[in-house]
Amino acid sequence: MSTELEPVADRTTEDELEALIGDRALARDDHKNAPGFVIRPDAVQDVLFDLRDEAGFDHLSCLTAQQYPDRYESVYHLKKYDDPTQEVSVVVPTSVDDPVSESAEPVYRTADWHEREAFDLVGIDYEGHPDPRRILLPETWQGHPLSLDFDQSKPQLVTLSEHANPLQEDHRDTESDTMFLNIGPHHPATHGVLHVKTVLDGETVADVEPDIGYLHRCEEQMCQQGTYRHQIMPYPDRWDYVSAGLLNEWAYARAAEDLADIEVPEYAQVIRTMGAELCRIASHMLALGTFCLDVFGDFTAVFQYAFRDREVVQDILEDLTGQRLMFNYFRLGGVAWDLPEPREEFFEKTRDFLDDLPHKLAEYDDLVTGNEIFQIRCVDTGILEPEIAKQYGCSGPVARGSGVDYDLRRDDPYGYYENLEWDVITEDGMDNYSRVLVRMQEVEESAKIIEQCIDLLEEWPEDDRQIQSNVPRTLKPEADTEVYRAVEGAKGELGIYIRSDGTDKPGRFKIRSPCFHNLHTLEEMTKGEYIPDLIASLGSLDIVLGEVDR
Repeated sequence: MSTELEPVADRTTEDELEALIGDRALARDDHKNAPGFVIRPDAVQDVLFDLRDEAGFDHLSCLTAQQYPDRYESVYHLKKYDDPTQEVSVVVPTSVDDPVSESAEPVYRTADWHEREAFDLVGIDYEGHPDPRRILLPETWQGHPLSLDFDQSKPQLVTLSEHANPLQEDHRDTESDTMFLNIGPHHPATHGVLHVKTVLDGETVADVEPDIGYLHRCEEQMCQQGTYRHQIMPYPDRWDYVSAGLLNEWAYARAAEDLADIEVPEYAQVIRTMGAELCRIASHMLALGTFCLDVFGDFTAVFQYAFRDREVVQDILEDLTGQRLMFNYFRLGGVAWDLPEPREEFFEKTRDFLDDLPHKLAEYDDLVTGNEIFQIRCVDTGILEPEIAKQYGCSGPVARGSGVDYDLRRDDPYGYYENLEWDVITEDGMDNYSRVLVRMQEVEESAKIIEQCIDLLEEWPEDDRQIQSNVPRTLKPEADTEVYRAVEGAKGELGIYIRSDGTDKPGRFKIRSPCFHNLHTLEEMTKGEYIPDLIASLGSLDIVLGEVDR
């Protein structure tokens, strides 16, 4: 791979971590790939500040909350942006009678939404949290759906103020000069059912609050009710459902294969890599088309052009997987079947698309990035400073558009990426324009990867085309084995936490959505700007609410 990593600081050893945490650790609780430390609930901030400032763990990748019969537990999955292979799990137990621990929000800004979700679904309170409200469920919801004592059969009694009208008439507050404006939840520019509560001071955005949870579909709970081997894999296609199915499937496959010590044949890794990059191109094409629709309402040209090119990719993916969106093509240990026959036609069709791509990207440069109106709308709007991006756990084109050089395909290699020649794209403009440039340049890099994969697959010996390893029919990982693994999805770091309970189904299944983290930055990007800038900033994040809400 041609991208050269800058030298990173010396790796922090387990002994150094143990010495740093000291007597604030109650016990060790190692997870796969990450040393684990069980700490006191009143020492969360002290420990996390030390791990961030002294040991360099500046990336709160995920927070998983769960309940056992004798305790509640919050698991903070920490990484380093400079080297995500360095991981540590900070486990915070609390009693069943008093599930309260210190909030991590002062250390990692992204903990705000994570801890609200943990309270909402599991029932853990976080002392010192700046906004301790539900985030996915209505404020009137009774109980916590992932707590062990939650009665799913009990009807919800929604309490409303008598005669209250939720759609209040316009009124003026004599004590304020600001105006409250609802954007969404049903609006084409919100990219799904997203409600953006906006406060305007004149024409300037004074405050923004994304209101999510309208599309919560219990994906984590459904995965907990499915078997590892066969029943979970169809679900990931439905998280980021716009084109990224194989990338989603790979996130689950990587975690489950790590959990069960399953090796994937090299031939299958090449097919996975090719399919994943086709999905990345399709996703970025859709992102470009919808963004241009947001910014200057161009439906007839750029939007249709982007869908035209995405459609070609979808045809190739349909040939490969048999489906257009819900692929269900990956299997634990490999892929479902080999390339379509005749192979030569599949290779020719894919190469024809790759050959046409440079000309099409040049068209997009003329129509979009070189367009004066587009530049006026996007350059120096939606500014996201790199350190702010890290505080919110941003990844993917959103982080790389702010100059954060972070890509798991290179930094935590999986699949066949480390054997191929390609580059990680970053831009330092930190604005809406930079995020578009990153996605369009990533299309070129994905094309490079796909072409190299085709070259390999064409020459692969016929008697060595192993598409799956020998995986037991029933998988039952050892009880209390825990793993967090992630891949570089189209939107960023898509991670999965799994805890085994010794059965053929996960005891806990947690999805780390890059869109969840990236959307949280909207307030930082839009304060002090105008409503059209807010729409452009929201579009530049390229969110999918099916993945935000899960």
